[in-house]
Amino acid sequence: MNLTMEFKLLKKIEITGSIRLRTGLHIGGTNTSMNIGGIDTAVIRNPLTNQPFIPGSSLKGKMRSLLEIALGEIGGRQGGKIQHGPSTSGIASDLFGNAVGDEKQKPSRIIVRDSNLLKAEELLEKTEIPYTEGKTEVVIDRITSAANPRQIERVPAGAEFDLNIILNIWSQDNNEEELIRNLFKSLQLLHDDYLGGSGSRGYGQVDFIISDMVEKSIDDYYGKDAEVVSIKDKYQNQINKLSD
Repeated sequence: MNLTMEFKLLKKIEITGSIRLRTGLHIGGTNTSMNIGGIDTAVIRNPLTNQPFIPGSSLKGKMRSLLEIALGEIGGRQGGKIQHGPSTSGIASDLFGNAVGDEKQKPSRIIVRDSNLLKAEELLEKTEIPYTEGKTEVVIDRITSAANPRQIERVPAGAEFDLNIILNIWSQDNNEEELIRNLFKSLQLLHDDYLGGSGSRGYGQVDFIISDMVEKSIDDYYGKDAEVVSIKDKYQNQINKLSD
């Protein structure tokens, strides 16, 4: 088998836009210090800018898990852990890859970049903590009814982050439309679910605003006269569902 030919890259499809928060978002970081009366659970921040961001791993992981559930590709439990599958030939595996470690192993077709905060200075002027808010929650002891307040840091509703997703199309792919359709399905599922923590308590509802969707032929990377083509109009109906 000629693996070089089988996995030859034909083109890249790039989806760009933004993620707009409809409710506060908490993706946990590391608490570097404990302050009496301060934040109990901090958000993840860029150490150079101190701005919160959405890790690509968090976004991609949630996209994959929701798609696997929708397609019935979540297996049972073994050794206390959920077994992802049940098939290495499912569409979620085709799109996101797998790590089975044998001849059925597939690399991921998609790249999900870290999402950085947009209009950061405008947000900084409006928040009590740099770029974020502290939300007070109260845990009630079921036996004594004693209240135990805590402060959760989150990025407030209305904030926006940039979005950049790359889909690689290879020579053996005869299901390009299906791959794109299921990529959008995973985003639509996430739109109706939540990103980050505490989603069952209202956190992490997001809209995806797609500004463009282009495809770039591999010829462009060899300096040949290849045109970058916008294909956003072709998928406009699916794009509209991401912010309804």
